[in-house]
Amino acid sequence: MDKVCASAAEAVADIPDGASLAVGGFGLSGIPDVLIQALHAQGATGLSVVSNNCGVDGRGLGVLLADGRITRVTGSYVGENKEFARQYLSGELEVELVPQGTLAERLRAGGAGIPAFYTPAGVGTQVARGGLPWRYAADGTVAVASPPRETRDFADRTYVLEHGITTDFALVRAWRGDRHGNLVFRKSAANFNPLAAMAGRITVAEVAELMEPGELRPDEIHLPGVFVQRVVELTGDQAADKQIEKRTVRA
Repeated sequence: MDKVCASAAEAVADIPDGASLAVGGFGLSGIPDVLIQALHAQGATGLSVVSNNCGVDGRGLGVLLADGRITRVTGSYVGENKEFARQYLSGELEVELVPQGTLAERLRAGGAGIPAFYTPAGVGTQVARGGLPWRYAADGTVAVASPPRETRDFADRTYVLEHGITTDFALVRAWRGDRHGNLVFRKSAANFNPLAAMAGRITVAEVAELMEPGELRPDEIHLPGVFVQRVVELTGDQAADKQIEKRTVRA
């Protein structure tokens, strides 16, 4: 089955208002920037996003955030995004902060059909006890707090129950992909992209290099095409447009 779409705009055209999205990448590394820009142009709003972080001001998911398109974020890092912090602290944005490894496993579990699992991460903290502020009120009080989690002992050690994550759509970026949706990720772009792709019911992948079926060796494929429904081939300029989150130079 040829899963290649004619454009990024076509690939995200049916994402509705209020949709949930799993978005790959880590910081600005490996983010599906072309798909995010296409979604921004498409106009969907009221989005619930699951991603390690929410981009930076003016880039990545930050462009959706700045226009008020995102209402809820599940992630593990606020990062350098000042607008993210402002919206969260002012009560405009609901934020569920999750330990990074737990977030990765929740996405993988959801994609693998595992509804929940136990982990030691967060035991003895507000992650397990509840009370973390998900949303603030305008006066700075906590309007919505995280609920307490179920805990259970195994072999004399306590674990907390976490639920797998599935989303309506997933947006990811890959180094190489073929027309059947088989994907290969390069270096740090493998952070969260395969997991986000697994969690989405409809997964859209932008790829820097589009291959023909059979050109990718089976043992080099990181994510099989069964998890991917749509593929968008990037132009050379789009593939080369990679931003640096924080540039540091010698004095």
